[in-house]
Amino acid sequence: MAIRKRIGFTSVVAAGILAGCGGSDAPPENLNAKPSYLGNVQKTSYDGVSNDLLTAGLGRTGLAGAAPTYADPANPTAVELRRAAIYSNYRALIDPSANGGYGTLYGPNVDNAGNATLGEGRIAGDEYIAYADDDTGQVNVTMMVQIPANFDKANPCIVTATSSGSRGVYGAIGTAGDWGLKQKCAVAYTDKGSGMGFHNLQANTVNLINGTRSTAAAAGKNSNFTANLTAAELAAFNTATPNRFALKQAHSQQNSEKDWGKYTLQAVEFAFYALNDKFGDVARDGTSRLNTITPANTLVIASSASNGGGAAILAAEQDTRGLIDGVAVSEPVTEVALNPALSIRRGNTPVTRAGLGLYDTLTIGNLYQPCAVLSSSLTSSPMLSTLISPALATNRCASLRAKGLLTATTVAAQADESLQKLREAGFESDSDLLQASHYGTYAILAPYYANMYGKFSVRDNVCGYSFAPTVATTGALTTLTAAQEAQLFATGNGTPSGGISLVNNNAVGGPVADAFSVSPSTGVADYNIDGAICLRNLATGTDITTGQPLTGQALANSDRVRAGMREVLRNGNLRGKPAIIVHGRNDALIPVNHNSRAYFAANKAAEGAASKLSYIEITNANHFDAFLGFPGYDSRLIPIHRYHIQAMNMMYAHLKNGAALPPSQVVRTVPRGGTAGAAPAITAANVPPIQATPAAGNQIGFANNTVTIPE
Repeated sequence: MAIRKRIGFTSVVAAGILAGCGGSDAPPENLNAKPSYLGNVQKTSYDGVSNDLLTAGLGRTGLAGAAPTYADPANPTAVELRRAAIYSNYRALIDPSANGGYGTLYGPNVDNAGNATLGEGRIAGDEYIAYADDDTGQVNVTMMVQIPANFDKANPCIVTATSSGSRGVYGAIGTAGDWGLKQKCAVAYTDKGSGMGFHNLQANTVNLINGTRSTAAAAGKNSNFTANLTAAELAAFNTATPNRFALKQAHSQQNSEKDWGKYTLQAVEFAFYALNDKFGDVARDGTSRLNTITPANTLVIASSASNGGGAAILAAEQDTRGLIDGVAVSEPVTEVALNPALSIRRGNTPVTRAGLGLYDTLTIGNLYQPCAVLSSSLTSSPMLSTLISPALATNRCASLRAKGLLTATTVAAQADESLQKLREAGFESDSDLLQASHYGTYAILAPYYANMYGKFSVRDNVCGYSFAPTVATTGALTTLTAAQEAQLFATGNGTPSGGISLVNNNAVGGPVADAFSVSPSTGVADYNIDGAICLRNLATGTDITTGQPLTGQALANSDRVRAGMREVLRNGNLRGKPAIIVHGRNDALIPVNHNSRAYFAANKAAEGAASKLSYIEITNANHFDAFLGFPGYDSRLIPIHRYHIQAMNMMYAHLKNGAALPPSQVVRTVPRGGTAGAAPAITAANVPPIQATPAAGNQIGFANNTVTIPE
């Protein structure tokens, strides 16, 4: 591949030289042209001192310190918002504590070989940003390309950094973005149609591409997201349900996940345009640029973590133009419908369920987690006492029993039964202790994804849920302060955040924050079991309390959600592209059985002997490295980001120099131990490298339609 790339580069350059000397009979030139779907492109250059691509001028020290401030908090500038967004997004995907590895194993000052030699880690260069749209202003997917000042035109490379989770365009800057910029590659970012689209329906204000706020009328087609409501519909909605927010991923009515691969590929095309805008040979007219840097001579790695990793995989499956050369991702959401003929074994034990979609796992977890965390086996769960109310959790157990969803008669037995339900649903026992700290995320994401998959309007208030600011101590609805709303671009993560909460419209006594609500069917505060059951019904098409098929509007809503779930399925065919997936065995949000293990099986079945996918499963690793700064996480788990970096290094070496891909394997890490909240500093011994020749007992295999994961 490296040879093909270099020949391609030489031929393109030669063609450009010959074209420049050809006179009137010269062949047409291959001019660089902006992709038709891109709107106005804004370009900013950063000097690498006062401001930069990777740290927004904060450097390693600033990213580790307190959040940056604003001259006027209620009126932040675009520069201030960018700095704060980079700060929050970089830290959101890593453990920013020194004992956890920041500054020694990873971080702006640590090069891709693992050496802390880069000082503050600021990187000079150019940043291009634009919307991808269909000229309606209703799509407006944010695209961004960062080109480091030391980009090597003779050895061009591009790395994709599609946002993780539902984050904005800087969402993957601390993972794939960090690696790509240090590797002297251009980095192609996109918020994949989720991102920072916060529409305050009461005030009718929205985000612009640079994070600043505007009225929807003034923003027009330049709004990141404006809910598709007529003036009359908006007025009626605000009268009936005041102070609500519509969020882009949930309420765009487009099911953006089905297009995450498309948007990732468009980001790559934007990167080629930006690179040739900067480095392309000059055309005969003396002004235009040629397409000098092309897919034929440029190494392109699709990467990112979580949803961004899933987008990279989907892009590779959809890549019919040869834009992507290889894939290296961490903890991806894969959404693969596993063929019943395929199975997964952990050691000698068959996995109970595998290949469920994200919405299935979200709604199962949302239903049973609050009760399961009361199990006597989970008393040492990190953050249990701060995040879970024993009274509400006890009520959830009783309500599950009353609804026929549990059979046990004591709280202790109901908790154990709920935990067993999670395990039977395919959650690994390794993630048991993390269920408590994940419930709040599940409670938000389950209704969020219901809206996305069903392409519902914000007016639909699916299952009685909405999003609004609430009072932390009482759950009463309120409004954001001017500063809170102005800073949403930096403080929000694309889901209800930045001061916006999940609201139960159907609560006894009126709308209130979901966790404070009393369920109409039970008359108690039980973490809104009515909403949780409604959300699960949407996935099954049945009333899970009776087993009977849904009817009427409930069935229509379920049909929409299940159609959306089918739209996002991957096929497992990477088109022969080499790929490395790393995933933590303890992942409680994106369970391995339903994602990377299942995708590995689907890929091996789809591509057979042509498959070039390596699956690396990491013990003692979870989904959120940022949680490693909390007591109980620090002593038990290691940062999976360390292995994302290794996977990127290995893929680059494979594509550039023909180095062998690592065999699929389990990497057995060593927790830091010590006292929860005061774990000793991490060392290289805690995070042994991915092995070129793993021991037999660590090898992951696929034979006879079965994936075997070592115990």
